[in-house]
Amino acid sequence: MTTISISLSGECLDQLRKWAERSGLTPEEFLRHRVEQLLEPPDEQFRRAATYVLQKNAELYRRLACSAI
Repeated sequence: MTTISISLSGECLDQLRKWAERSGLTPEEFLRHRVEQLLEPPDEQFRRAATYVLQKNAELYRRLACSAI
């Protein structure tokens, strides 16, 4: 694995730490995950996004289906 170093302003670093903390990750893990997402083929990104939306809204879809009967 290769290591890359980047310079960030204090403001950017603070924001990165907040985003990482909200995700339950270290700043390094958070950035690695985001870079991997950027490098994924578009079809895989869409599949993941669609899966996330379907899982997140499963209860809503179930209620809507039951109310349509």
